[in-house]
Amino acid sequence: MTTRKSLLVATAAVAAAALWYLFRPDALVISKTVNEPLPAAEHSMSAMPPSAMPADAPVKLAGGRFHTNAHKTNGVATIYRLLDGRRVLRLTQFATSNGPDVRVYLVAASDVQGEAAAKQAGFVDLGALKGNLGDQNYDLPPGLDLSRYRAVSIWCRRFSVNFGAAPLEAM
Repeated sequence: MTTRKSLLVATAAVAAAALWYLFRPDALVISKTVNEPLPAAEHSMSAMPPSAMPADAPVKLAGGRFHTNAHKTNGVATIYRLLDGRRVLRLTQFATSNGPDVRVYLVAASDVQGEAAAKQAGFVDLGALKGNLGDQNYDLPPGLDLSRYRAVSIWCRRFSVNFGAAPLEAM
């Protein structure tokens, strides 16, 4: 009888650990705040003489406000071309729920209202969400066609859920 009881306790412990790993309930209540500045082109500009430094600031290429889908999501998504030619997606005043394996996708659609839209349209994974609160930056791949990728989705890859999205309009 004690062997059977020990086996049940061990099985329950393994099941609880597996469920914890899969669902990560702690991520729903623990927030991570990020406060990144808009990147400058320090690397390439630091080698320039002061007289050759560009006077203008990074250029806004596209932008839009987040709307809620599966989880409350707020903030602004803006794509900038930096002085050195790199492009970045910047999330500002950003807030959403935390969760397991949350990613930032650029989607080849004008908006992402549900889960099927991102999968059907196609997307580029810009990486793991750095934090569920605050300002953060994501590098865009060189040569990415911004006329095709016109929405940002905050995507939970583990559960195939679109937390929220921002349709992008050219500026």
